Amino acid sequence: MGIGLLYAAWCCYLTWIDQAVFALAPIGLMAVFFAVYFTEYVFLALAFLTPLSVNIEEYVDGFGLYLPTEPLLFGLMLLLVMQQMRKPLVPNYVWKSPIVWAVGFYLFWVFVTSIASTDPVASFKFLLAKLWFIVPLLLFGPLIYSEIKNSKRFIWLFSIAMALVISYTLIIHAGYSFGEKEGHWVMWPFFKDHTIYGSTIAFVTPLVFGLYFSKKHALLVRVILVGLIAITLIGLFFSYSRAAWLSLIAALLVLAVIKLKVKFSILATIAVAGLLFLFLSWDSIQMELERNKFEHTTEEFGEKLQSATNVTTDASNLERLNRWSCAIEMFYERPVFGFGPGTYAFQYARFQEPENTTIISTTNGDMGNAHSEYLGPLSEMGLMGLIAMLLIVAALFYKGITLYQRWPEEEKETRTLLLAMIMSLATYFVHGILNNYLDTDKAAVPIWTIAAIFIALEAQLPEANQKKHV
Repeated sequence: MGIGLLYAAWCCYLTWIDQAVFALAPIGLMAVFFAVYFTEYVFLALAFLTPLSVNIEEYVDGFGLYLPTEPLLFGLMLLLVMQQMRKPLVPNYVWKSPIVWAVGFYLFWVFVTSIASTDPVASFKFLLAKLWFIVPLLLFGPLIYSEIKNSKRFIWLFSIAMALVISYTLIIHAGYSFGEKEGHWVMWPFFKDHTIYGSTIAFVTPLVFGLYFSKKHALLVRVILVGLIAITLIGLFFSYSRAAWLSLIAALLVLAVIKLKVKFSILATIAVAGLLFLFLSWDSIQMELERNKFEHTTEEFGEKLQSATNVTTDASNLERLNRWSCAIEMFYERPVFGFGPGTYAFQYARFQEPENTTIISTTNGDMGNAHSEYLGPLSEMGLMGLIAMLLIVAALFYKGITLYQRWPEEEKETRTLLLAMIMSLATYFVHGILNNYLDTDKAAVPIWTIAAIFIALEAQLPEANQKKHV
């Protein structure tokens, strides 16, 4: 108690002299202590803290950092790399994973294009941020998630934390009668806007359903899970994020493909036929799109979904097309190395065509990224950047789906959770066509953790199942 009073007095003094930030020093020391001696709990704490993290850019101009997750990840990266240098920690099976190879190629290309960047400082900062997300979660994460119970704990903790954020948002939003305009910012300070908020809710939706259907729970646990599902679905609806709604539909299609065991050759044929149809019918499709006058500000759910294809009057859609057009033009100018990782926001302004600009466009080029997880790398890192991103997506789904199909059928709980994680990845990477958030902890932590879980679970497959033909 005496120590607590001294700490309170110290905090008051620091606040009085306008140096309150130093009051966090003891908390930082505690974090270091737990990282060294209780590393497993730090990894699990990240699952809970990620939805609750706050970007201090809202309070400190020009300096973006998510607290407390990014300092924790940076510290974990330094600690674990030093331990790896002293005595190898990363198991051999991690280095052999196609996911790690795909991510390794991506990081290599980020490094190469950072050297050739138009702004090397911004690009190497981008690379450093990628490293503190990927190195601890993807390389050392399999050590933590080799115990299946930790994978379940991650899903539980992430889902509960998201439910808390959604509940907070709904309470604030209710004060504005769930208005559309207010729905764009009421999730502050935990989320910047409704798009990333909706994306994360869509991501967690399959996880809470997976928890519910994974096994027969006790009555209290079932009640809790029903509550989590209800909060998540209500939050999804009032996120007013059309991309989030559509990404869940895509996840259900992925579920159908996996359950029906549709062959890859059939999927490839359908994809080629679809692309051919789009090419041959583009003029008539464009005419139909131009007739669509539904605005995303409408209150009616069906009309709001239809507004996703309004490319005539919907400013949000038109600005996204403007950003995509800039990204493609940037690729044409520098197709090999691009303009450098993390430089799109500083470069795209001069590529805007007058006919593409909207009421929300800016000539300063200071309003964000390419709004695409695929066109962003294309513009910043050239063709190879796009290929590297697609390789990561392909490796994640290949490993996740094959792992689900090879996992023993009698272990229903793990199989169900695997399926839920695959669907969660589907929501994000479909959403990634329209937005990109992998440079934030809200997306990076759950995605790289799921990748680590896939790697860890594959190493635990019985030998007979590893050789099972899929």
